[in-house]
Amino acid sequence: MLPAYVPNSAAVVLGGGTPIDGGRVHEDGRRLLGDGKTYRGLVLGILAGVLIGCVQLLVQTGDFPEVLPLQTPLSIVTLAAGALLGDLVKSYFKRRRGMAKGEEWPIADQYDLVAGALLLTLIAAPSWVLTYVTLPVLFWILVLTPLLHRAANLVGYSLGLKDVPW
Repeated sequence: MLPAYVPNSAAVVLGGGTPIDGGRVHEDGRRLLGDGKTYRGLVLGILAGVLIGCVQLLVQTGDFPEVLPLQTPLSIVTLAAGALLGDLVKSYFKRRRGMAKGEEWPIADQYDLVAGALLLTLIAAPSWVLTYVTLPVLFWILVLTPLLHRAANLVGYSLGLKDVPW
């Protein structure tokens, strides 16, 4: 899941600039996504996920599959892109609910990247998901994701990169 975990943090650190929604509003009068979702964050976040996935490709050996799933170029790209697409979809629905940028939405905030990453990978590389995302692996993804999410957000907040610690 590293290619899926890295993009959100990278987008916060490397993002900024032109918002993806261009300032457009939905028929409900609220922004589509908000200023926090930028093209630069999306592209550089995905590239950061792909980069960490490429590092995984470089260190894979014959014994590696017994420890962790073997990454493929396709799984890396879909995990990284899917993570940020999941975040964008969640942001769209947060705006529809009238929630402000940075407002906490428990469960959705933690698992949007997992849902997006696994769904896109399931669509593009179903055999990879069915081979490597077993029930025990899924269990640990579901257990570790909120812990990693909270830790990353606390670090981002303490470094002044995030306005809120969640």
